[in-house]
Amino acid sequence: MPGTGKLFVGGNWKMNCSKKQAEEVIGFLKSGKLSDNAEIVVSPPAPYLEYVKARLPANVGIAAQNCYKEEKGAFTGEISPAMIKDVGAEWVILGHSERRAIFHEDDALIGQKVKHALSAGLKVIACIGETLQEREANKTEEVVFRQMKAIGDNISDWDKVVVAYEPVWAIGTGKTATPEQAQEVHVKLRAFIKSNFQKDVRIIYGGSVTGKNAKELASQRDVDGFLVGGASLKQEFVDIINARQ
Repeated sequence: MPGTGKLFVGGNWKMNCSKKQAEEVIGFLKSGKLSDNAEIVVSPPAPYLEYVKARLPANVGIAAQNCYKEEKGAFTGEISPAMIKDVGAEWVILGHSERRAIFHEDDALIGQKVKHALSAGLKVIACIGETLQEREANKTEEVVFRQMKAIGDNISDWDKVVVAYEPVWAIGTGKTATPEQAQEVHVKLRAFIKSNFQKDVRIIYGGSVTGKNAKELASQRDVDGFLVGGASLKQEFVDIINARQ
């Protein structure tokens, strides 16, 4: 895993895009020469999952941005892993910092979502990360280990999970953890997972990843790829995918 295998590159479109914009993204993914050394997954908003899935190149997977912990029921506005699978998506992003901060999802709920998504046959991009206040208080390890424990306790198949370390202070701010900062957290996180769960897992970095900084980040031994936000809607996403040729 560390330093080996394909670079995992996820594109989180968040609450952005129309069909027209989606066609533009699909267009540059089709026309750009995408590295064979990358596993690529894009995550459009739920209403566009099936539309985008039908038009993507065969070597690009698709993820939902969220799901609930139940198969069905009276949960207005939610979607289930079964629904995600039914429209042809195979991945889901869970625990993203925006879900934690804006929608007040706690560690326990995220753990339950991970458990149910895996049991339903989805693969999971599980997100963890500290806020600026937590980093400045030297609580980075405490926070990411706590979040990882809540997720890890609910993982039935580690081969179907990718962990995304996303320092909250670097998401959408233009600030990026230096390659050394990312590597420092990733190596400690990998050791924590091995110690607590006797597993290895791909650990990717998210937080203002661009075509300019992707290559240096990808050169770090324990950075196995990226979860990309805004740049995944731009032509430079191809450069990020090709960061480790």
